[in-house]
This record gives sequence, structure tokens and C-alpha cells, in this order.
Amino acid sequence: MIESSGHEGGHEAPRGFLRRYVFSTDHKVIGIQYFLTAVVMALVATVLAMLIRVQLAWPEKAVVAPETYVSLVTMHGTLMVFFVVSLALVSGFGNFLIPLHVGARDMAYPFLNMLSFWVIVPGCVLMLASFLVEGGAAAAGWTAYPPLSALGKAVPGSGLGQTLWLLAMALFIASFTMGGLNYVTTIVNCRTRGMSMMRLPLVVWTFLISAVLGLLSFPALTAAAILLLLDRHAGTSFYLPAGLVFGNETLPHQGGTPLLFQHLFWFLGHPEVYVLVLPALGIGFEVIAAFARRPPFGYRLSVYSILVIAVLSMIVWGHHMFVSGMNPYLGKYFSIVTVLITVPFSVLGLNLIASLWRGRIRLDAAMLFALGLVSAIGIGGLGGLYLGTATSDLYFHDSYFVVGHFHFTIGTVTFFGIYAGTYYWFPKMFGRRMDEGLGRVHFWLTVTSLFPMFLLMHYQGLGGLLRRTYDPTVYAYNAAARGLNLSITLLAFGLGAGQIVFLVNLFRSMFAGERTGENPWQATTLEWTTESPAPHGNWRREVPSAHRSPYEYGRNGGAEDFVLQSAEKA
Repeated sequence: MIESSGHEGGHEAPRGFLRRYVFSTDHKVIGIQYFLTAVVMALVATVLAMLIRVQLAWPEKAVVAPETYVSLVTMHGTLMVFFVVSLALVSGFGNFLIPLHVGARDMAYPFLNMLSFWVIVPGCVLMLASFLVEGGAAAAGWTAYPPLSALGKAVPGSGLGQTLWLLAMALFIASFTMGGLNYVTTIVNCRTRGMSMMRLPLVVWTFLISAVLGLLSFPALTAAAILLLLDRHAGTSFYLPAGLVFGNETLPHQGGTPLLFQHLFWFLGHPEVYVLVLPALGIGFEVIAAFARRPPFGYRLSVYSILVIAVLSMIVWGHHMFVSGMNPYLGKYFSIVTVLITVPFSVLGLNLIASLWRGRIRLDAAMLFALGLVSAIGIGGLGGLYLGTATSDLYFHDSYFVVGHFHFTIGTVTFFGIYAGTYYWFPKMFGRRMDEGLGRVHFWLTVTSLFPMFLLMHYQGLGGLLRRTYDPTVYAYNAAARGLNLSITLLAFGLGAGQIVFLVNLFRSMFAGERTGENPWQATTLEWTTESPAPHGNWRREVPSAHRSPYEYGRNGGAEDFVLQSAEKA
């Protein structure tokens, strides 16, 4: 462990707009750049979601063409998972918080950090540009399964749009890899004096494990994408078997199997769930500790649970493939380890709940979203038990039960973590507070729309409604789902209204929010020992040392109920 010394406390910030705000090597600026990029991509993904819901609510009006509908579904999922949640939660908050939390003046490799952001920007451009090319955007699903993704003429979106999708994902993987290397190196090597691993805030532990999981699992998707590009443009047959017929013509491919791509994709795809969800839980621990005025329950047990989740998440990918013809004995293995991973995950959820016990709870907007996050963990986790068990997944697979579960775990948990973190660390980013009244309106519009919307999707799945269906009413057994689709669409518009409130609050507060001091929440971790917004180099004076655990609330018998982690012990 060494103290980061890339900048001295009196080191001046770069001069000039471009070096200070565009091509900046300051981790805080880069974190905000990632966050604002995610906001832009979220706006696009939300518009796509609204078009999907309008089509499902009024299918007879044919709001979009069938081939366009599949592209909307593909791009909505891709943007939300990789270019919104990943960028905001992992790249955005991770970049902003890690050096401040561990007592470093910047990331271990500031130039690499800047490069990671400017690699993802052309990735975003390529992904959005795919809407403008002939045939439209990719239409093989956000999982890009062959043969739709491997044959350029399979569907309109299988052409140039799919190639741009693959190139954009390659840039995303390169960016995420650079960021992950920086996270691991900074946390391991750049901690300040006294900051042992067991004094790290829990959110830093989640960023560390998230980075490690990404570094271990993304190479599989990189290999899968390279082989897919070769099948598309070099005539190979890694994923294409013999006997494929296209346009009354038997294609010359032979020897490949689409299942190879599925294994490679889900070897990344399931760890990616925890790459995203764990940082959201880490933010939940930080916010609940500050607003319940109590240390998180079971700090060490939570750390060990995070480590167990990391190991198990790498060996459960096959539960996404129970309907692929998998050997029943192999399916039984994946069922068992999938159920096992719920144990450490449940420990984290119970520790979050136990952290509220006898707390002096303050229901600010950040805390409301942290509590919503805890609720979503329970509901999403319960649905996961059915999808992680082979016997029940055979029925629910590719139904709206999966859509509801996925949106609870990846959608609700992560977005509530993003919102809780935004309201909580906004003062440290901009030196101002977000409006609490608008924050509460945002929360209640969101939670009263989002929870029933995704619960109704579970109910649709129980009735057998299949996902990615352009017009469900063409099947007689789906007739009952028509009314639910209308209800879900109306709820989706209510959810969208809530996000407009958030955007107004976000951008208004950047320039007109109430100014704050160093520590408006009376929190304990090291980022609250510097001014708001934090200056270049993070601390104008000497970097603080860590003398205590990160959560000493309710320990002081005086007027204040907290002790900063940097406070020396008597």
C-alpha cells in the first residue's frame, strides 16, 4: 500500500477549457463525463422503450414495422445494459468516488483514465449511427444470437447495423477494460496511510469486485465478437451449422454451432449482472449508513459475501441455456450453483435491512431511493429462483416473466442505486444540493409506476406471453394480455414523467441549487473531508490518513453523532 502522490496539494489545475473539462485527466471530471454521457444514452433508450410500449398497447395501429420493432427491442436492451447502467454506475460513480474514498489524489493512471472515456465516445456514436444505415439498427436481440447476427441478409437489421453494433461493443469492452485495470490498481496500490482493506467503504469493495469480474469475463465476449465478425465477413462457420436455407438456397456453411456463441456470451452475461448490481448495493450501504446514522450491519460478513458472489457468478452462466438441449445432469449442476448464489446475495440484502434497526432515519431523496433499492432486491431475487431452476425455467424461458425479473434486478436495483448516489454525492460533484421536494416527487412517481409495471410483466409471463412479440393478439391464448399491455404502457408513461422531473432537478441544481459545505450529510468517509466541489488533486492540504473504520456513527457522546474516518483516536 502506498499513498498516491501524482499531485501535490498545491498543484494547479490545468488551464484552458479543453484541458480542464474535455480532455481532462482529473478522475472527477471523467466520472461526470461518463455520467452525462449515460444520461444522453438513457434518453435515447427511453424513447425506444416508449415506442415498444405504444406498439404493444395498440398493435392494430402498427406504430412501427415488425422489423423495426425487433430493432427497437435489441437497441433498447443494449443501450440500457452497456451504455447507460454500466457508464453511469460503474464508470461514472467508480471514477468519481474511488480516489476520494481511498485517499488518493487521482487514479493510478490518469491518462489511461481519460483514454477510457474517449474510447467509449465513438462507441456511443457508432451505436446510435446504426439507426441511420440501410436496413436499420441491429435486430438480433441484445444478446446478438446467431444465425440472425451471423448472416448479413437474415433480417434488415442483420446488415451494416449489426456490424456497427459489434464495433461499438468492441470499443465498450476496450473502455471498460482500461477502467477496470485502473480501478484495481488504484484500490490496491494507492490507498492513503492507515487505509487497510478492511477499512475500505463497502462501495469501494463492490467497485473492486466489479472491475475484477469485468476483467475476467469480458475477454469471452471479445472472442465471441471476433468469431462472429469472421463468420459475417470472412466466410468462416464458427456459429453456422450445415443445412441453413436462405431464400430457397442452401448456404455453404457447415460445422459450426450457435450454442458456442451462447456459452461465450453468457460467460460474460451473468457476471455482468453482478458487475452492475454490486455497485448499486454498495451505494445502498453508504446512503443507508449516513441517513440511518448507524454503521452497516455485518461489515466483514458483507465483504466475504461479495467475494463469494464474485466466485459463484463465474460458474452459473448455463442457467440462461436450460432450453438449449443441455444435458439434464449439467442442468442440475447449474440449478444448484444458481440457488447457492442467492445465499450470499440474501446476506447482503438482510444486512441492508438490519442496518436500519434502531436507526434515526432521515427520509431524504437519497434515502428513499436506497430503501426502494432494498425492496427491489427482494422482489427481483424471488423471481430469480424460478428462472435459475431448470424445471421452472423450461416454462418461463423467453416469456414476459423473464422481462419482469430482468427489469427488477438490472433495471430497478441499478437505477435506484444511480439515483440514490446522485442525490447523495451531488454536493461533492457540484457544490450544490439537488432540490429535495423535486427529489421526493421523482421518487414517488418512479416507485408507484415502476413496481406495478414490472410485477404485471411477471403475471403476463405466468400466462405464457412471449417476449419480443410484435403483436401478441395474433395468438388466441394471449388475448387476456391485451388489457395488461395497455396498463403497463400507461404506467411506463408515468415512469417517464418521473424521469423528466429528475432531469429538470439535475440540470437546474447544477447552476441554481442550494450551496453546501464540505459535509452536508454529516457522513464519515474521506470524501467528506474536502471542500465541495472537490478541487483538483482532491485535497488542497495534505491527504488525510485513515485512523478508523469508515462508518463511526452514534459513537460520540457529544452533540455530533459521527466521527470522520480521518479523525485520530485519543
